[in-house]
Amino acid sequence: MKESPQEQEKDQGKPSIVDKIQQLGQSNVPQPADSNIHVLPIIGQVEGHVQLPSQNKTTKYEHLIPQLIAIEQNSKIEGLVVLLNTVGGDVEAGLAISEMIASLSKPTVSIVLGGGHSIGVPIAVSANYSFIAETATMTIHPIRMTGLVIGVPQTFEYMDKMQDRVVNFVTRHSNISEDKFKELMFEKGNLTRDIGTNVVGQDAVDHGLIDAVGGVKEAMAKLNELIGKDKNSDSQVVQ
Repeated sequence: MKESPQEQEKDQGKPSIVDKIQQLGQSNVPQPADSNIHVLPIIGQVEGHVQLPSQNKTTKYEHLIPQLIAIEQNSKIEGLVVLLNTVGGDVEAGLAISEMIASLSKPTVSIVLGGGHSIGVPIAVSANYSFIAETATMTIHPIRMTGLVIGVPQTFEYMDKMQDRVVNFVTRHSNISEDKFKELMFEKGNLTRDIGTNVVGQDAVDHGLIDAVGGVKEAMAKLNELIGKDKNSDSQVVQ
């Protein structure tokens, strides 16, 4: 049966799923109607005060901060999963994101997939419970500065204080000691062009940096457990 001109126009005006995949590289995936869990991906480079080149894959902190506020205010969202695959980036932006995740009243779980390097380390440990994939890596190294640097004592003191902020946050939100974290940070011979340490999967857990090795299944199970505990504590009657 031949289609009418109207039906042909309708079909031409509505792109097929194949066209969408070719043009956009993705298809529409059905979403759960009322999910109580929000997923927050942090990928590429964490972009802060300086805009990075357009070819860089970035996560902009000015996009994440309103999302975190909305998560805190939305009563339908009961938990947050943070997916990390980042090379690091702006120190102050990374710390701002870390502090906001740590200060959420709702249960949070993080998963390091691929890599959680540099400033990705404090973001990973900011959640209530952290996971790392078996093959994922985390690079721990001193902070760096790009561009023109004035070689005066004040510059060194500024960098030293900023580094202390990172160290203090990580040791406060994980099971690694300050001495051990600094030892990994200033280790020689592990990185070809820098001092520091690259830890993989189970090594991050053994050092006390990450809570457990696992992926999506383990993270969702842990988050649902934390949500259940949170509900039980809210429902207790105080006399």
